[in-house]
Amino acid sequence: MTMQIKKLVDMPSRTGRHLQRYSQGFRLVVGCIPYRVRETNKSAQIHEISVDDLEVLLISSQKSPRMMFPKGGWELDEDIRMAASRETIEEAGVIGLLEDKLGEWVFKSKSQDKYHEGSMFPLLVTEELDVWPEKDVRRRVWMSVNEAREACSHSWMKEALENFVCQFSARKKMAEEPLMSSRLGSCRVDEFRFSRRAQNGDDDVDRRLIS
Repeated sequence: MTMQIKKLVDMPSRTGRHLQRYSQGFRLVVGCIPYRVRETNKSAQIHEISVDDLEVLLISSQKSPRMMFPKGGWELDEDIRMAASRETIEEAGVIGLLEDKLGEWVFKSKSQDKYHEGSMFPLLVTEELDVWPEKDVRRRVWMSVNEAREACSHSWMKEALENFVCQFSARKKMAEEPLMSSRLGSCRVDEFRFSRRAQNGDDDVDRRLIS
């Protein structure tokens, strides 16, 4: 998939609706919440990174200064993950690692009197392009999660952002558990050694461990 995504950089944005997917009358759209770790904390391990250490990328609408996450139509000739990556390259000019889907939302279009079904993914940005298909019609801004909560103009995207925060926090907790287990295991070994030596009357070892 990486090579396919790279090829999208030099292609113009897709237009038209002849390949557009629909489900129960809803137009299917898909997008991403691109994110990165702040420059000051890039070397930290995941268990050391909090949501406050993250930045998310928002882009402006083509027709207004409203800010949002990149998203667009899911088309018949691509799977959902490829569609999310393509829209993110076209609109925001970033490439990255697509993670587990955040959910699905039914929402009303602000430009048309129609309902859409949107799916969103987190995307850990690995490359930020200087040139991308919609560079001349959009502005992109990195923000903290709290700033994005205020700036994003779509309520359903704000819900996706909250799901991202929950997903990231859960993944961080899972990363911490093996570390805690390792530390607890080390403590149990020390306790066992202390107990064995105490039984053998090793007073010097007892005093050293207690102090």
